[in-house]
Amino acid sequence: MGRIGVLLLNLGGPDKLEDVRPFLYNLFSDPEIIRLPFSWLQSPLAWMISSLRAKKSKANYQQIGGGSPLRRITEEQASALEDKLRQQGHDATVYIGMRYWHPFTEEAIAQIKRDRIEKLVVLPLYPQFSISTSGSSFRLLEQLWDKDPALQAIDYTLVPSWYERSGYLRAMADLIADEIDRAPDPDGVHVFFSAHGVPVSYVEEAGDPYQREIEDCTTLIMQTLNRPNEYTLAYQSRVGPVEWLKPYTEDAIEDLAAQGIKTLAVVPISFVSEHIETLQEIDMEYREIAEEAGIEHFQRVAALNTHPVFIEDLANLVTDAIDSPAIQFSEVIRPEKNMKMYPQENWEWGMTTSAEVWNGRLAMLGLIALLVEILVGRGPLHALGIM
Repeated sequence: MGRIGVLLLNLGGPDKLEDVRPFLYNLFSDPEIIRLPFSWLQSPLAWMISSLRAKKSKANYQQIGGGSPLRRITEEQASALEDKLRQQGHDATVYIGMRYWHPFTEEAIAQIKRDRIEKLVVLPLYPQFSISTSGSSFRLLEQLWDKDPALQAIDYTLVPSWYERSGYLRAMADLIADEIDRAPDPDGVHVFFSAHGVPVSYVEEAGDPYQREIEDCTTLIMQTLNRPNEYTLAYQSRVGPVEWLKPYTEDAIEDLAAQGIKTLAVVPISFVSEHIETLQEIDMEYREIAEEAGIEHFQRVAALNTHPVFIEDLANLVTDAIDSPAIQFSEVIRPEKNMKMYPQENWEWGMTTSAEVWNGRLAMLGLIALLVEILVGRGPLHALGIM
């Protein structure tokens, strides 16, 4: 079969406070995060937003110890996965490719080339697919592949999403059960899934399957849990005037409190590692909202991290991917006509529908979103959970 490699993809995060501003710059330089019709606007806007948001974002990272634990946890996941694969008889090497901070995806690819990997499984650490997470990383990899004959010689396959896998669902159900069993009345605990949000336009205009996959995922987890607890799905981290997937987490918490719910077990459904969105946004911001609304017990279900059932399922997933027909970039990035990736590839002038949409987006994202960032302190950064 040749030398096997597994490339784990993740967002990345600043290791220390000095990394925050350059991390934010890298983030907002990505056209999948802020969609602009003119590429020359991307860098100036990214510089402006990262400069304006650095102070507040540093304060948030200071609250969780001065940096993101994401790199450390992802390295632990990679090591555990590599050990499990070797126990299963696969002499595989696991690499980490972060989108916006070290070790960057480009660094991982350079090492993969040096190691002369012949078979590569590209595995995002996002259970559900979104154009702004897995899609962004896949597009970057496609660009690297198109430019490099050495990469084109590698037999690779992608794993677009894996939220339906039984091992993942069982691991999530185990963590939820552990948390609700700590409550005085376990059956009365309301299971509250909080997912990373995306703009409605991603779903309705770009064909992003993220909302459908998140909804399916929560249903499957509750079926696996097989407990009588009621549950709610909401979306965190929205941007000011732009409509995002609803219900919003803060609103849903207040609504449940108004209905008399006293105990919440909050599940970070989009994330497999502890990071700023779990440790600061959920554990601090949403906890405060819940307590002020009358929730008496706010419990947060731990992220999967290196849960043994989860790691074993990742190893099985890699084996399945090796043994299955390869999935190429073109099949995932543009699977059908209504699945459009950004930035738009063909700019249209005049009073066309496309032009009107893009003119509106340019005005909104280039002006309103920036003003919201400055005046209100909420914007794309908060939407990504890194404030």
